[in-house]
Amino acid sequence: MALTFTDLVEVDLDKLGTAVADWKKTVDSLKTAAENARTGMQAKSDSAQWAGVNATVTRGFIAKTAKEVSDLHAEANSIYQVLADGHPELVQLQKQVKDASGKDASALGVRVNDIGDGKVVCIFPHVRGDTDERTQEQLDAKRELENRINGILSHAAEVDASVARALRKSHGGDAHNAGHSTYESLNDAQAERALELARKGDKMSDAELQEFNRLMRFNGREKDGEFATEFYQGLGGPEKTLEFYAEMSIDGTSPDASKLRLNAMKDLQQNMGFALANATDPDTRNHLPASWGADFRRLGTQQIGWEQGQWNKPYGYQVLGGLLRYGNYDPRFLDPIAEHVTQLHKKDPYFFLNNKAPGQEDVYGFNPSGKLGSGNDPLNSVLEALGHSPEASEKFFTESPTAYNEDGTVKGGSPGFTSYLDLFTDENFDWTVDTNDTNILADEDKTKNALTFGPEALGHALESATTGRPYDDDAGDAIKHTQARADLVREIVDKFGEHPELIRHNENGDIDEESGALYGMRASLGDITAEYMGDFQRAMYEENSSSDMFPTFGQAAGLNPGHAQQFLSEVGQDPDAYAAITTAQQAYTTDVVDHVINGDGRSAASLDGQIRDAVAPGSAMAGIMSDSRADSIYKYHTASDTEFNESAAEKQKWVDRILGMGVDTVGERVPIAGTVLGWASEDIQESVMKSIEQDTTTEADAEAGAEYSDGRSGAIRSADEAVSRALVDNNDIDWKTAEAIKRAARTAAGISHSDGAQWNSESDAN
Repeated sequence: MALTFTDLVEVDLDKLGTAVADWKKTVDSLKTAAENARTGMQAKSDSAQWAGVNATVTRGFIAKTAKEVSDLHAEANSIYQVLADGHPELVQLQKQVKDASGKDASALGVRVNDIGDGKVVCIFPHVRGDTDERTQEQLDAKRELENRINGILSHAAEVDASVARALRKSHGGDAHNAGHSTYESLNDAQAERALELARKGDKMSDAELQEFNRLMRFNGREKDGEFATEFYQGLGGPEKTLEFYAEMSIDGTSPDASKLRLNAMKDLQQNMGFALANATDPDTRNHLPASWGADFRRLGTQQIGWEQGQWNKPYGYQVLGGLLRYGNYDPRFLDPIAEHVTQLHKKDPYFFLNNKAPGQEDVYGFNPSGKLGSGNDPLNSVLEALGHSPEASEKFFTESPTAYNEDGTVKGGSPGFTSYLDLFTDENFDWTVDTNDTNILADEDKTKNALTFGPEALGHALESATTGRPYDDDAGDAIKHTQARADLVREIVDKFGEHPELIRHNENGDIDEESGALYGMRASLGDITAEYMGDFQRAMYEENSSSDMFPTFGQAAGLNPGHAQQFLSEVGQDPDAYAAITTAQQAYTTDVVDHVINGDGRSAASLDGQIRDAVAPGSAMAGIMSDSRADSIYKYHTASDTEFNESAAEKQKWVDRILGMGVDTVGERVPIAGTVLGWASEDIQESVMKSIEQDTTTEADAEAGAEYSDGRSGAIRSADEAVSRALVDNNDIDWKTAEAIKRAARTAAGISHSDGAQWNSESDAN
């Protein structure tokens, strides 16, 4: 019977806490009794001169009694350890579910209903006179809360089941015989169960696979690494790990697999990946030996089989790549593997793909997620791994490469290139078609799409390296830029500013310009631009590096203005990149304007001039974005107005992140919305949406090279609104001065937007 929402909310866990304390006393008492039995009667029995019946019966009885007392202590200690671990975990989960179903649900105006079987549904109660119409934001928030509560219930059910199972095994079911399974922690029992299931391999039932996933999900990411390390050690080493994962992934992605099985395999891939990252981190309290990394590299070019008489065997790296795609890996483990795989690819781009069996029937192979390739080419996999591992990706792209032999051992000398950024952006670098999609070579569109997988993964890796966050960590706060990250951004901007053709995307057959191999990474380049908005705004009008008008977040990148403009021109043609840049630009400009008006040391007499300076760079970037958007739609035919407009809805994170970067600038002042981080966030996002929807031009205007009047109007309005926000709580500036400041902002925005659009048009003509 499943643990229900009502069970978890209403159970009195204080009683369990009392039981834990009682068992601790029992353990202490039995420890003393066992010690006394060992040093007392057992020792005397061993040293006595027995004769006759006593030599066998009595001595044996004493030995058995002493052992039974020791076994009782071991059993009691096992029960205590399991309960002691389970109790605080359940207390924490109970608090989480009470908070979620109480204050969180109340804030959303929803009611939490227990539907049994460990599930709840959240509903909006009907209020008389209410239309019951809900916004998408409200519906999304309700769904998130419902999923969160169900996740807590699932975790609690797993802890409850693990504790019950461990207690049964500790007791053994024999009232007259102590001494059965013993555990030093609840993790011991959970790892034991996970390994019991893993030994069944692809013979695990769907229910058992679900149980396995729960054990891995809720325990594999624990900070001390105990469960993850015990699990991987219990599998039998790196080769056995690869055999198990290969067997499971092929079973779960075969044409005969049900949707339930495939989804469970997607979960297994993630859960095992996160656990492997945990277990291979040398800084966790419990971790695998460093030899695991060397063994994985050795096995990378060896074929792995899991069935007797198996014909088609994948290489180790093809299998391992599926696990590496999930988890934040330590650079000491990941970087040597990533370097080795990259160098193998450079030597022979088709070494791994040629090992793919003809007519292979699996859908996703060793990458059940299906994202960015089937997993047959491990290069995509290690780039995705770097995309989730910021420290590893930063070192990978900023430190000198290490050469490796084919067996994964370190080789003396140079690998033949000086940086991985240079290697991957070489126009002659071979990107492969890594997919099991049908008729891939006969379908040009499928081939083109598959060729973007590698560059997109490269973008993710660079995004991680330059931001200090996993590329898909949308909720993460900004992390101050190190000099190494900022220098890497400058190298990226220089690379694509000098060679924009590498990321150009053209679908217009009338224009004799081929698409560059790397256009698939432009969305990530847009995120990098948004992250380094201060550096890009400095570059627009060549702001002095010592100026504090446009602060950078950490170390400055020192961008080349010409390269920055050309870089933006190409990157802005991607709808996602355009939206990220536009959103971050408006948020950053709003922050700069606020600092000018409300910051220390301002002078009312010169505010109009300072405001002109404050809005000019962002407006110039808006002009570049307007021109790039028109190029994408009318020149290269790679996107539509609808795609540009829809992409903006998902960029709220950049408003919050950019405002978070500005906390140091505005100090302790409490601005418009009440808190520094939440300052005018929704208002700015609404302004961004209006600007993006307004930033359009007709095909006739584009062909005539006309100015983008709608986009220009949007930039003017955005500047005016930035000033208005800053003035809301300011009582020191009179209305006449305020109007003068707004006028200055509008004028500067219009001129600078035209500047940016003109720069872009002129560069297009060259």
